[in-house]
Amino acid sequence: MSGPDVVVLDYGSGNLRSAERALAAAGASVRVTDDLSVAAGATGLVVPGVGAFAACMAGIEALGAGPVIADRVAAGRPVLGICVGMQVLFEHGDEHGVVTKGLGLLPGGVTKLPAPRLPHMGWNTVRAPGSSVLFTGLPADSRFYFVHSYGVTDPGALAATGATVTTAHHGTDFVAAVERGPLSAAQFHPEKSSATGAALLRNWLATL
Repeated sequence: MSGPDVVVLDYGSGNLRSAERALAAAGASVRVTDDLSVAAGATGLVVPGVGAFAACMAGIEALGAGPVIADRVAAGRPVLGICVGMQVLFEHGDEHGVVTKGLGLLPGGVTKLPAPRLPHMGWNTVRAPGSSVLFTGLPADSRFYFVHSYGVTDPGALAATGATVTTAHHGTDFVAAVERGPLSAAQFHPEKSSATGAALLRNWLATL
């Protein structure tokens, strides 16, 4: 029996195959495609992303994928953003003094982490609230793999909108993951986070 139908959206960003392999290992029936009709119709949609916020937004806009992602969320159909694929869900990103408009599906912006050492690269623990679905069954000291210099550094404001916000700390508290209705996202890379990342992906797939 095949698992839930999941599309990894190919809009020119990297890291597609590792996401595909991790989702397949977690039990999904996965396709990597730039076909927006397939992305719109899939049971679950994964928006990956590595590199710069502006470059990822340019790829999404060139493909015309923004309305598809927004329409899925409005219709209550699951979307999972990963790394910069999470960041572009917010209203804007500020990199090197250049502000780029995001998809605006989550309130707030992405800015440079105020940390003495960047990028924030490697394993870090997260603090997930008891209401989190993504982190169900995971120990409180679970570690995930991060690679980023920018993040959402006002988790309280996001939580005030009714979102379930998981935080991590590097120089300051930042949003490590967010869950709001059909929209889920992680700043870390679950596909690079060994058994804990696999468990998180299984938890997401179980919601589909």
